[in-house]
Amino acid sequence: MKRFVWRLQRVLDIKTKEEQTKKTELLRLSEELAEARLNMLAQQRILKDIMADIKAKEPSGRLYEQELFLRHSPINDEQIKMLEDKVNELEKQQSEKIAEVLKVRRFKEGLEKLRSETKMQFIKEQEKFEQKEQDEMSSIRFSRNIIEQDNANKCAG
Repeated sequence: MKRFVWRLQRVLDIKTKEEQTKKTELLRLSEELAEARLNMLAQQRILKDIMADIKAKEPSGRLYEQELFLRHSPINDEQIKMLEDKVNELEKQQSEKIAEVLKVRRFKEGLEKLRSETKMQFIKEQEKFEQKEQDEMSSIRFSRNIIEQDNANKCAG
């Protein structure tokens, strides 16, 4: 039987590698996004803890700490805003990367389906060819047997 060779195999291999590359990029983006979210939540938690500590103190002792906190709160708010912007940007990039991965995967799956169908067709054609060859060989054998019997009858008769 001939070996199955598919002309688009190279394209399928390239798409498979492209999918792997995009999955790796998506994983890296997801890790970066998780880290940014963690940093943002940590900053927010620190501010909440500081505010809780200030609230817990007596009014006479917390005036200086409130003033200091309020003086630095715009800087803290700016840091949190920058982290939120980074998280939003990373989420956008992540959704775009997911769309890219899905697009490549659909294309690759289409190629795999086409390859499978082509291979099935190839196998059917090979089976037909082999059956035709076997039929021809049987016909030749049958014809030879008839010729041999005719020759044997002529010689005996």
